[in-house]
Amino acid sequence: MSCVIGIDFGTLSGRAVVVRVADGAELGTAVHDYPHGVLTSALPGGTRLGPGWALQVPADYIGVLRHAVPAAVAAAGIEPAEVVGVGTDFTACTMVPTTADGTPLCELPAFADRPHAYVKLWKHHAAQPQADRINRLAASRDEPWLDRYGGLISSEWEFAKGLQLLEEDPEVYAAMDRWVEAADWIVWRLTGRYVRNACTAGYKGIRQDGRYPSPEFLAELHPGFAGFVADKLDQPIGQLGEAAGTLGAPAAGWTGLPEGIAVAVGNVDAHVTSAAARALEPGQLVAIMGTSTCHVVNGDEAVAVPGMCGVVEGGIVAGLWGYEAGQSGAGDILAHYVPPTSTHERLTELAAAQRPGEHGLLVLDWHSGNRSVLVDHELSGLVLGETLATRPEDVYRAVVEATAFGTRTIVETFERAGVPVHEFVAAGGLTKNALIMQIYADVLRRPLSVIGSAQGPALGSAIHAAAAAGAYPDVRAAAAAMGRKSEAVWRPDPRASAVYDELFAEYTRLHDYFGRGGNTVMRRLRAIRRRAVRQ
Repeated sequence: MSCVIGIDFGTLSGRAVVVRVADGAELGTAVHDYPHGVLTSALPGGTRLGPGWALQVPADYIGVLRHAVPAAVAAAGIEPAEVVGVGTDFTACTMVPTTADGTPLCELPAFADRPHAYVKLWKHHAAQPQADRINRLAASRDEPWLDRYGGLISSEWEFAKGLQLLEEDPEVYAAMDRWVEAADWIVWRLTGRYVRNACTAGYKGIRQDGRYPSPEFLAELHPGFAGFVADKLDQPIGQLGEAAGTLGAPAAGWTGLPEGIAVAVGNVDAHVTSAAARALEPGQLVAIMGTSTCHVVNGDEAVAVPGMCGVVEGGIVAGLWGYEAGQSGAGDILAHYVPPTSTHERLTELAAAQRPGEHGLLVLDWHSGNRSVLVDHELSGLVLGETLATRPEDVYRAVVEATAFGTRTIVETFERAGVPVHEFVAAGGLTKNALIMQIYADVLRRPLSVIGSAQGPALGSAIHAAAAAGAYPDVRAAAAAMGRKSEAVWRPDPRASAVYDELFAEYTRLHDYFGRGGNTVMRRLRAIRRRAVRQ
């Protein structure tokens, strides 16, 4: 029996799953929580962080290799020698500043108290001013790559975060030899080879048609930024499903796996899930619904979609154009509204007893900013319609509805731009909640298919590992044998959909008023807060 291991590095933990190559059966799994979690207020040593910061400690990722992988193998009841390959996925864009040999700068004593020496997690949004400048300059120069990102680059992506580092801590920037996506850094640790994956290079690194933004463009942003690509970023590109190398001796020691087995090119949690859900054909949109939501869909050609995260040739699977959009908050917004005296389960039960529109509320789901289609992390959440009779379950249901409205905004934007969506496939932790799934079906007015695995990203990484190990000729073949989904599990209720059409129209009015310049109060509030924190 041949097996592969998929390792999913999430926001708060890493998960390893042992998968049988022949049929995709999941034999064993284990989870390792990151000891440091997400750093939003201070570094481990006490150095304070400003608003919008979200950092991590890279040693926590190595802990997943040391603990979760051996535990998953033990749970599967297999011998390590039966493992023929390893695949990984990561949240993106999560950036690690390193020395030339891959050592994170935060592990050097000289930089242990410097925030910019740490990993910038995907939801680090403190680089919004840099993103604004990148977007203004790109538009003024009519940069050809801008349309591939819907006209706007996010503060979450590589260039905005890198520019923030340069401008706020030039000493750390000068000491940094490599600006590395965590998806590639972990593969570097596994193999000893630094191979940049095509997925994050395209979506998060503005690499289109084999090129990055020019030195001239970068110099206009900041003279010291002209060499960013050549000096800090550029690296050989590995295609998805290929082997980045083989497991090296140090990583074999951490994991207990055989040295020399295949290690797949790194990837992103959302994009690998398409393979796990058997949703690689054009028009099959996969929504990975968890802390945040990412929407990925393939198309036959490249078209400009306003406010998307990017369209990349081969970004999801070879031979097609992969589109990505997303919402920066979903499950974490719901968690924010669970009072200490209640639970998700109890609020869901109470909210499910309501009829659509009964609570009288409307929410803008921008508590972590807006990734698509406005691409603005200076925006913030809004709850409209509260009275003294409003209860926690009312707000809870309204937040669920708001995230569904945000998803509908994304789907309709894709379709108006010429990217058809024939099937909506849900994956991620929120699929366990029947109320959420029914509301999404009602709001979207379409059936929802559901991935057949609770470990979508890890299974997707295992599928890529099987292709990299040569067990299948390519990712498509591996996905056909190892992936799974249930079709049209949730169907819309026409009466509920009619009410949600009314509410969605109101959501869209608020969306455009606060998000498209009708009232910039959210941005002004952010600026006032930053001034107050600095005083």
